[in-house]
Amino acid sequence: MRAFLHVLVNTAVANLTTNFLWFAVVFWVYLETRSILATGVLGGAYMILIAFCSMWFGSLVDRLRKQRVMLVSAWSSLAAFVIGTVMFFTVPSAALLDLGAPWFWLFTLVLLAGCVVEQLRNLALSTTVTLLVPVERHANANGLVGTVQGLAFIATSVFSGFSVGLLGMGATMLIATVAVAVPIVHLHLLSIPEPEIVQDPGRSAVDFKGGMAAMLAVPGLFALVIFTMLNNLGGGVFMALLDPYGLEMFPVEIWGLAFGAASTGFIAGGAVVAKWGLGRNPIRTMLLLVVVLGLLGAVFTVRERPWLFIGGIWLFMAMMPAVEAAEQTVIQRVVPYEKQGRVFGLAMTFEAAAAPITSFLIAPIAEFWVVPYMAGPPGADTWGWLLGEGQSRGIALIFLWSGIAMMLLAVGAMLTRSYRRLSRSFAESTASAGSGTPGDEAP
Repeated sequence: MRAFLHVLVNTAVANLTTNFLWFAVVFWVYLETRSILATGVLGGAYMILIAFCSMWFGSLVDRLRKQRVMLVSAWSSLAAFVIGTVMFFTVPSAALLDLGAPWFWLFTLVLLAGCVVEQLRNLALSTTVTLLVPVERHANANGLVGTVQGLAFIATSVFSGFSVGLLGMGATMLIATVAVAVPIVHLHLLSIPEPEIVQDPGRSAVDFKGGMAAMLAVPGLFALVIFTMLNNLGGGVFMALLDPYGLEMFPVEIWGLAFGAASTGFIAGGAVVAKWGLGRNPIRTMLLLVVVLGLLGAVFTVRERPWLFIGGIWLFMAMMPAVEAAEQTVIQRVVPYEKQGRVFGLAMTFEAAAAPITSFLIAPIAEFWVVPYMAGPPGADTWGWLLGEGQSRGIALIFLWSGIAMMLLAVGAMLTRSYRRLSRSFAESTASAGSGTPGDEAP
């Protein structure tokens, strides 16, 4: 557990630094261009890169020792941030902010690469739960991961807003580049006890086939991943539109602070899971929470009220650690340790691929159709009784229908045969681990 806590804190600091810079880039681009399309493109590109790289990342996690994987991730982020900083100070701002020019795409792709490679470390962290934590404490450890990530998330949003608003993007780039090097020193000094890597002669560099075979070997597990992927379609809507909505309501410094305050829900939710776990059936817990999340997503912007918006985000964040921990706990319990990297990577590939679809689609739809529609008499006459009037009513209408879709998806999933089969597989694995059946406990 001591080694796990060191790994957890190291990863949290690294996540804080990479997210700090990425939040700052999104804030900076929107404030300079006032383009919902630009933020949607950035969010979608982020998720596309994660989807493209996750299977390769998962294969690396299974092939290499976890400490080496984390070092590869850390040094790659540092290299990308150094290149991005040099570009920022040598290329004129007008060129960097021109979506039709190559410099914008080159600059953002370099920083994207530095942030996305951090997912390699997160995949390794998920497998260290199995490696270092007793099986009966997996759900609690995943909740602890959520708590620490929530702390990093809060600091990220607050610091990014203040840094861009008060110091400017140049100083923000320098701070992030220096800060990303700090966890590398600690990681080199850290010792992660790990047995010999199990060599799989049939494993390829990007072992999609092996990951899929391991996933299909557990009845219902692939259906869980597909559900999460479909649920992430709604996540893409929030990813594309949450910052524009918040930045229209608040100045950038206040938006960062408000979002940080709302993100304390992540800490509260993670602490609850760390203390009490996810119940006897994490899959059922997850689906019930997604129903509530859909309801929140539908109503937290029905009026342009700061307290309603921030309160809704807080409740949303409070439930997310349990939703994320549920899938991780199931995979850690039912998939053999030596295959977990590929299964986690494959799951992330499917799930990350969904969000860009809605992010890329919804950004232009919102900017060129829904927002103008709601700002005019037709939209106000049709939806004003429910959503009121204001600059952001078009985004509120999109949030409303996205939330309803999430609720229907979760209710439908609870009625499927796959849900019952996976619940049974998880219960059988839990019983086997509790009886001390060989091979079911972490190495």
